[in-house]
Amino acid sequence: MPRHRAETRHLRTGVAGLAVVLGLWCTGDSTAPTPPATAQHPVAGQAVPLAASVPPEAASSSTPGTGSPAPSTVEPGAAGPSAATPSGSGAPTAGTSAPPAPSAAAPGAAAPRAPARTLDPEARPRALPASAPVRLTIGTLGVEDRLMTLDRRPDRTLEVPPEHPGAPAGWYRRSPTPGEVGPAVLLGHVNATGGGAGVFADLHRLVPGDRIAVARADGSTAEFTVDAVERHAKDSFPTLRVYGNTAGPELRLITCDGYDPATGTFDENLVVYASLARG
Repeated sequence: MPRHRAETRHLRTGVAGLAVVLGLWCTGDSTAPTPPATAQHPVAGQAVPLAASVPPEAASSSTPGTGSPAPSTVEPGAAGPSAATPSGSGAPTAGTSAPPAPSAAAPGAAAPRAPARTLDPEARPRALPASAPVRLTIGTLGVEDRLMTLDRRPDRTLEVPPEHPGAPAGWYRRSPTPGEVGPAVLLGHVNATGGGAGVFADLHRLVPGDRIAVARADGSTAEFTVDAVERHAKDSFPTLRVYGNTAGPELRLITCDGYDPATGTFDENLVVYASLARG
């Protein structure tokens, strides 16, 4: 037990650093970026700020043939998010929305409580074995492109995809491979050098129910359903919700948002939360 607590503290430190790096990535372009076509767009819900954080490495094991870590299952009640309500954090979960408003009741009568929702484990899509992602397809956005692999630099900052036009999105190899239990993390630019569009320029157009497909090195394809699309200020990035352990296979697509023409920088991250639909 003491060893587990020590590992958890170490991992929390790692994920906090990852959130900081994402903030720097959004503001560190050497040229003033062109804002997305839609300056303001609706989002599906708002994340609840969390004090604690658990990193993607909290659910990692070795990926055959790639050396990349893959997640281990986290039991409900363990440190970090679990999802008896699917997931992304110990409290808010991917796809979580505000509770339904109580129905009308007679004066003085207690409002009826919504029945608890449970998901039959047999109804959940079966998790896939580890296999590195090689291609990303988002049909509603017309995105179909290869994926590169991202890691940490020697100084422990996160690698990001190239900024040139046509650069692909990248999979962070210390997160689960798409289809494994846990949140697989894909990063992509919203803009490219010279003012062109990045691979994730239209990510804000996704809505709950849209499909995302990730082709894997073993020939299989993991298909995900979008649960939520949220914007988070870089100074209050919800690390636990985004990177925390989950009960099932999930996906996170992350890019920049909140363009400020006065500074020529992005002040927010746009995060797409999705869960496995079919493996």
